Amino acid sequence: MHFRLVAKVLSLLSGIVSLSMIWPLAWSLYDGSGDVKPFLFSIMMGGVLSGGLYLVGRKADYEDLGVKDGFVVVSLSWIIASVVGALPYYLHGAVPTFADAFFEAMSGFTTTGASVISDIEANPRGILFWRDLTHWLGGMGIIVLSLAILPFIGVGGMQLYKAEVPGPIPEKMTPRIQQTALYLWGVYVLLSGAETLLLMFGGMNLFEALTHTFGTMATGGFSPLNKSVGQYNSAYFDWVITLFMFLAGANFALHYRFIMGRFSAFHRDEEFRFYTGVVLFCTVTVAGVLLLHGTYDTVADALRFGAFQVVSIITTTGYVTADYELWPSYTQFLLLLLMFVGACAGSTGGGIKNLRLMVLARHVKAELSSILHPRAIVQVKVGGKVAGKDIIASVTSFFILYMALFTAGTLFMAALGLDILTSLSSVAATLGNIGPGLGGVGPMRNYADIPQTGKWVLSLLMLMGRLELYTVVVLFVPETWRR
Repeated sequence: MHFRLVAKVLSLLSGIVSLSMIWPLAWSLYDGSGDVKPFLFSIMMGGVLSGGLYLVGRKADYEDLGVKDGFVVVSLSWIIASVVGALPYYLHGAVPTFADAFFEAMSGFTTTGASVISDIEANPRGILFWRDLTHWLGGMGIIVLSLAILPFIGVGGMQLYKAEVPGPIPEKMTPRIQQTALYLWGVYVLLSGAETLLLMFGGMNLFEALTHTFGTMATGGFSPLNKSVGQYNSAYFDWVITLFMFLAGANFALHYRFIMGRFSAFHRDEEFRFYTGVVLFCTVTVAGVLLLHGTYDTVADALRFGAFQVVSIITTTGYVTADYELWPSYTQFLLLLLMFVGACAGSTGGGIKNLRLMVLARHVKAELSSILHPRAIVQVKVGGKVAGKDIIASVTSFFILYMALFTAGTLFMAALGLDILTSLSSVAATLGNIGPGLGGVGPMRNYADIPQTGKWVLSLLMLMGRLELYTVVVLFVPETWRR
């Protein structure tokens, strides 16, 4: 471990987060609202922290960045980002305690969308813009952003990239990590611009179009409105946001290839076909059940609300247009299962990921074939390529660890006095970076009533889910901190 080098990299990342507050500060100045001072103080405090870290590590060399350093930098960068990001909420008084402010900031940066703010619209636009901007920055990743704009990180950049990019196999689209990061951010910005324009075309003002775009493309789910997207009661907005949530849940490398003229990229990708099939199947069955039970009177409405909620949950966005706790039990249980499924590898979404579930399913099938045909050589293939034993072992251990953390988290929340449904769904929704769950954290409620200890634990689960578990878990291994 190179502690001075870690401090030096963290200084750059905390500086980026602090400087990004200039954008919500601009809204505050434009509105003349009461959140100007909180943002100014937050920027200064973040700057002091960044400067202090830089002084500690100013003599360190970026080329010394190793695997252990990469894991530590990535995990601590999100924690520091959340500490700095919490300052505007706390200094303005949008939340009563720093634990609440940290929870809101961590939820934003990890694109979870779980909130402790009850009356969202009572807050000034600067605070609300910052709330959604944390989504957008965290969606493609603070580290990936740093790699895109800080080329002097150089050789060690790959360690950071591997530690942060979601999925069992981080995809390097170009030989240079900085170029890969720039391409990813380019696609991200392009899709964000397209959604913003479409929302404004439908009647949203610039502020609401931007904030909802931030929440969509990052698969975060924060909305500046108390009733989320459902407050518009607009089929046009629902379908536009559904489309872009679906796109945000796909591997961004596929978007890049498509834009570059490889129009068969989506069709040829096995994970994307699987992801599309799951979405279509769940949408059709949910819509059918909603019609059968008379929840909605027309096929158009059943498809509209069913598709929106299915896509919102599987991509781990967490936007809502209806109180799905009033829907039939089948739909509620299906949505709960989709919280575990998650989006595609290489997307901004959370969850276990479709690719891992594909590998697990084919591994089980291969094992059954081996039992029936002991002498046969059965291989697990994904995308026409054989998945090596290391990939299968990695996916299997990830699944086991994910379920172990889910179980432990649920037991802990239940021990705090929460009912079993709230305990179970709050852990599933935070570990999967979804946001709304069921019971006490349902779509028409929030996390304000969760005990303070529970909020810290759920904040940790958000971070673990966003960084694919191991990046955070290794921090608790003593060997990580040895030189």
